[in-house]
Amino acid sequence: MQVPALKETPRGVASMGQDFIESVLSRKDQLLAQKGVTLPSGLPPNLVPMLEKGLGAGAEALSPDQPLLRKMLPAHSATDHPSLPPAYELPTEPPEAVATPSWDTDAPTPHTKHSGSAAAPTTVSAETASGAFTSAVTNCRVNFTDPEGYIDSSDDPPLPEGAFLQCTYTVTVYTGYGVELQVKSVNLSEGEQLSIRGMDEGGALLVLANQTLLVEGQVIRSPTNTLSVFYRSSPEGGVGTFQLHYQIFRLSCALPRRPHFGEVSVKDLHPGGTAHFQCHMGYHLQGDATLTCLNASLPVWSQHEPSCRALCGGVVKNATVGRVLSPSPHSGPNSTLDRSCSWSLEAPNGQRLHLHLERMVLGPTDRLVLWSGLDAGSVVLFDSGRGGPIPFEGVISEGPAVRVQFITDQPNSHNTGFNIRYEAFEKGHCYEPYIQNGNFSTTDLTYGVGTVVQFTCDPGHSLEQGPPVIECINTRDPYWNDTEPLCKALCGGDLSGPSGVILSPNWPEWYGEGEDCSWRIHVGEDKRVLLDVQLLNLSDSDMLTILDGDEVTTRILGQFVGGTSPFKMSSSTPDLTITFHSDPAGLVFGKGEGFIINYMEVSRNDSCPDLPEIQNGWKTTSHAALVRGARITYQCDPGYDLVGSETLTCQVDLSWNTQPPFCEKIMYCTDPGHVEHSTRTLSDPKLLVGTTIQYSCIPGYILQGGATLTCYGREPGTPVWTSRLPHCMSEESVSCENPGLPDNGYQILSKRLYLPGESLTFMCYQDYELIGEMAIKCILGNPSFWSGPLPLCRANHECSSSHALEVAEAAADSSFDGGSMALAIFILVLLVSVLLGGAYIYVTRCRYYSNLRLPLMYPHPYSQITVETEFDNPLYETGGDTREYEVSI
Repeated sequence: MQVPALKETPRGVASMGQDFIESVLSRKDQLLAQKGVTLPSGLPPNLVPMLEKGLGAGAEALSPDQPLLRKMLPAHSATDHPSLPPAYELPTEPPEAVATPSWDTDAPTPHTKHSGSAAAPTTVSAETASGAFTSAVTNCRVNFTDPEGYIDSSDDPPLPEGAFLQCTYTVTVYTGYGVELQVKSVNLSEGEQLSIRGMDEGGALLVLANQTLLVEGQVIRSPTNTLSVFYRSSPEGGVGTFQLHYQIFRLSCALPRRPHFGEVSVKDLHPGGTAHFQCHMGYHLQGDATLTCLNASLPVWSQHEPSCRALCGGVVKNATVGRVLSPSPHSGPNSTLDRSCSWSLEAPNGQRLHLHLERMVLGPTDRLVLWSGLDAGSVVLFDSGRGGPIPFEGVISEGPAVRVQFITDQPNSHNTGFNIRYEAFEKGHCYEPYIQNGNFSTTDLTYGVGTVVQFTCDPGHSLEQGPPVIECINTRDPYWNDTEPLCKALCGGDLSGPSGVILSPNWPEWYGEGEDCSWRIHVGEDKRVLLDVQLLNLSDSDMLTILDGDEVTTRILGQFVGGTSPFKMSSSTPDLTITFHSDPAGLVFGKGEGFIINYMEVSRNDSCPDLPEIQNGWKTTSHAALVRGARITYQCDPGYDLVGSETLTCQVDLSWNTQPPFCEKIMYCTDPGHVEHSTRTLSDPKLLVGTTIQYSCIPGYILQGGATLTCYGREPGTPVWTSRLPHCMSEESVSCENPGLPDNGYQILSKRLYLPGESLTFMCYQDYELIGEMAIKCILGNPSFWSGPLPLCRANHECSSSHALEVAEAAADSSFDGGSMALAIFILVLLVSVLLGGAYIYVTRCRYYSNLRLPLMYPHPYSQITVETEFDNPLYETGGDTREYEVSI
């Protein structure tokens, strides 16, 4: 094959280039058979200048049937010579690791492309370590910034022969919004890659899904405001197809953690929302009580969640009801603090205090003392150092004050401590009763004489050590006729209700050593038992066993030692047995926290019930059958927002984890943004349908485009703005320059620049007639322009008659002789007639075009000049003169 002649170069370089081309073409069949092309690694160094100068320019002249050389030229110059133009620079970002050699995926600087931007594709080649050639890689990068759009593989650039494609599509939306991607269609062959990637708050790459998990209808949400799609075709040249639809959604802060011994209430998880924290009675908040969700690429709370701690000591004035707790353990260098703590409680005047010992587990060297008063000589109500029984029914102060002192040698112990609940009561009344892990009802909220109180226990507990009903007696010094009962978690029992709770013995306290407990659960004959283990924390020497049935010899569903995360399991029959054994030597090996197990009866079916369709939306299912773990994802039609959870999961108990959502019509527009060098006024900050935004430019700038945008609703579709954002252009950039003066003419109110809408007026000097428009206007454009061309000032020939009259008079004077009176009279009459006619013509015609009429038409020339006028006309700078002329005959 003959190569067209290149541009003329020096003989040495041209001959080397010609030899190189011919050598490549002679090996064409061999190179093409290797599925990829590249330059030989032993390229002569003296060929480099020719590639940069001769062949670099001559490549454009190669014939279309020489694609091989076209691929080789940029491939070599990109890899060996970074000084070449940027279009030949190799990308630097590595793609996902695959079996084939790694390729770079970055591309040159993208250019604007409708809804996003696309980088010009680059084709590169590579050589493996063994010297084998690999296929050429065509890279592309497309960026999207619109709030909604499609990523379609049919928009990819065509592939050169023998190359394979890898593209990165990146969607970046407003801060505070995420990207929701739905798979519309995907058809990939073996060897192709398609992965959906997001970024965490630190900018680290997260793979959200890949080609093995993508199915039509699947919805993927990014954790931040950026999402990217990476595609690589098969090295064998196969190119699949896919179409993805994306739209924005509002990101939110993560649900804040509830502090131990406290509660949290969340008003809104979206930016601007707040979370309020409070502690249980006796604990104090350490940190901010209110956190705010901050707008960011990934919204975050303004501070870390606070904690709740029991403090060492304190003073409580006007004490009515509350708790005194042993200090919370410290960590780090403060672990040895709080060895001695003292609390002072003072009730309102005329009232006394009742102290109820809810919990008291003291170490061998710990001591708890209660005094009825604040003085050193006050009566001791209780002293653990003296021995004797613990007054769990409580103690009553003799006066309005109580002092509590706690001394310990192990201030950081988790297994010891105390809880004391106090309440104030008036003279002539009983104190308010209390029961832990239960509730009570009363006939009198003031607890006067004759009040009856009835107690009940929480699920998993039963009444012990006291009657379920007590009464306030004795008018002179009222008191309860019996102590409050205790609600304790029992060791074993028979349970037959449709649902219930099983707790470790003595919960919420530590279970004892040597416990042997057995719970037998029986539900309806056509049902089975579902266990929801919420907490399981045992020591390594204790064991919990779950049996499928009511006999010890039945199948074991599970045996557990130590701690584990929450889980669920179910029986195959209506019966289930739980056994628990704790080591008698628990003090040596330690004890665990215990366990909380909920149970309920469930259907024997193996699938969840189907969920309904939603109006103005649709649903997609992850599995053909709604088995455990199956997911149903709901989406809304364009113009609607999803309210509720978008994905529902079939749980172990064959129920859905939440209620189906619904679609709500979108009645707001997205914020169109601000315009540089302008201010804006909103009629509604929520941007609901009908909202108007008025833009106005700051001084020195002119608005280009519509000044008012209105949000209007579409059916179907999302509300949009009536027009695009305007622009504020500087006055100088959009002004019209002075077009100049016409010959034999001048301008009225001349200046250097004219703003759009301003007019410029022209006039002609005496004896000249204006041809064209007397005034032209500056029209706004890019650039701005005048509404018409310059007018012309043309000489008027009718005005020369006065000059002819003067010549005729001179001729008549020279030819006059006194001999002919009649001839003189005739000439005089003729002259008078001509003079009258010339005067008439001058007044009616010529004077119209004279510059002497200026003072008659306009007031003083400075009266129309504005502050911004720029003068270039010396006539107006000196002020000129104002004269009036009069012609008489």
